[in-house]
Amino acid sequence: MARPQKSRKLLSPPLMHGFKPFGIAVCPRESIDLQLEEYESIRLVNYEGMSQEEAAVSMEVSRPTLTRIYNSGLNKIAKAFVEGRIIRIQGGNYEFDKEWYKCKRCHKLIPGMENHTPCNGCKVFGDEELVPFKDSKL
Repeated sequence: MARPQKSRKLLSPPLMHGFKPFGIAVCPRESIDLQLEEYESIRLVNYEGMSQEEAAVSMEVSRPTLTRIYNSGLNKIAKAFVEGRIIRIQGGNYEFDKEWYKCKRCHKLIPGMENHTPCNGCKVFGDEELVPFKDSKL
């Protein structure tokens, strides 16, 4: 019997829902789901320039686990790129170190209610404009 998976630690949610190819007709049912921990591993290694060892420490997983997550994410991105499929960033086995909120009007991400300041371009300011981050409603 396999042991239960430990949640992977993510620093922040992604700013977008995913990506769509252009120049060809696409069908939403033909999308590829990139899990949030796969997104985070690629962000840490390729965007932040961390080694896989450093990224594993950040996500609180072993280096071999990080490598599996990272390779799975890269394979999904490559498949979507070659086949012209939509990438949706959602789901997975993860947790954040704090509550994240999103402005209903401008979609700005806010790390905790205490950090809420007026958004650029939003005419109304108040905590009622914020919704808790949920990956399915990115």
